[in-house]
Amino acid sequence: MTILSWIAVVVIFATIWALVKRWETRMVLIAAGLFLCLISWDFMAGVNQFAKSMTNNSLIMAICGSMGFAFVASYTQCDRSLVHYLASPIRGLGIFLIPLCTAITFFVNIAIPSAAGCAAAVGSTLIPVMLRAKIKPAAAAAAVLAGTIGSYLSPGTSHNPYVAKMANMEVIEFIGTHTPYSLMCGAILIVGTLIVCLILGDNKGDENAQVDESKLQKNDDNFVPSPIKAIIPLIPIGILVTGNMWILAIKMGVAQAMLIGAICALAVARANPQDFSKQFFNGMGKGYADVMGIIIAAGVFAAGLRATGLIDVFVSALKESNDIARWGGSFGPYIMGVITGSGDAATLAFNETVTPHAKDFGMTIEGLGGLAFLTGALGRTMSPLAGVTILVSGIAMVNPLEVVKRTAIPCFIAVLACALLMV
Repeated sequence: MTILSWIAVVVIFATIWALVKRWETRMVLIAAGLFLCLISWDFMAGVNQFAKSMTNNSLIMAICGSMGFAFVASYTQCDRSLVHYLASPIRGLGIFLIPLCTAITFFVNIAIPSAAGCAAAVGSTLIPVMLRAKIKPAAAAAAVLAGTIGSYLSPGTSHNPYVAKMANMEVIEFIGTHTPYSLMCGAILIVGTLIVCLILGDNKGDENAQVDESKLQKNDDNFVPSPIKAIIPLIPIGILVTGNMWILAIKMGVAQAMLIGAICALAVARANPQDFSKQFFNGMGKGYADVMGIIIAAGVFAAGLRATGLIDVFVSALKESNDIARWGGSFGPYIMGVITGSGDAATLAFNETVTPHAKDFGMTIEGLGGLAFLTGALGRTMSPLAGVTILVSGIAMVNPLEVVKRTAIPCFIAVLACALLMV
């Protein structure tokens, strides 16, 4: 390794430290990437990568369209209607509310791919239900947290279109390659979280348990569930799956399906078109700022690593052993997800730099890319620093560390299973 490569290693550790300290993710990644490009006498590599990532058509359409739809689903309360009708039949099941609530969250997270958005919609309904069933607050929060890996299967999740484009596949086709493993992870978390909660005696209740009313969904008095509204969040996914698998005449992109879903929400909710339009485009802007922003920043960081030659050294090491790639592609994003609270930054950087070379060490792009983003999300699901962990902990008024004590072992088991089976 050259001196520049060793400097890059130091910068990686400095970047991890900054992310753990909760510094702004995009700023940290861009600053680190441009610094590495600068000392490599190739500053324009970072700047050009920034510009290139800004105009990634397929990603912008999928991510911004999905976030726009998520905003209008929340504005029209379609998401709350879906949660209401899924939750109604399960009241009074005692400790078995835990796996059922995890499964419901997993299912809703496919339709609402934002982990925090899904947890807010589901948690505000299901956590009070579980507390009333004498389930301890930490277990109630963990049941919702464990289900927030359902976005694996959503076409609107940034990683699905990202890896699909890299592998020259349709988004739905790529999702199909990792669906068995995504469902496997979901099953491990559903069963594993229940077992851990039983071992910890979480079915014995807590007389002092309560929820933070300020964090629950607002305007509860005005909320009237509608079975028609409950169907709306499922429309885009239904169109995409049907069009790609059975009726080719309605085959379309993610953005088009999300727009149709948004129009259906407008028609069903009879909302104010002007406010509705503002919500949709606010969501699109949020998608670009938050999700595309991290993709852009990760691209600049990866450009810096390439400029120093560290990526070439790393890829050469991976070529020597399939096992190194297997464990590096699984535990690297997983550990970063745990210590930073974000499954996106590390996964995107890994998929930007290493995954394109998957064939060089006996793997497929879709296999390694899927492994990295699944394990990164599992790391986030057991991190006390993750925004979604803090959110559900706040609703249940419990320490985040108590919550992740219940998701940590199932997540670790799921990571091992993915590493052994996916590539």
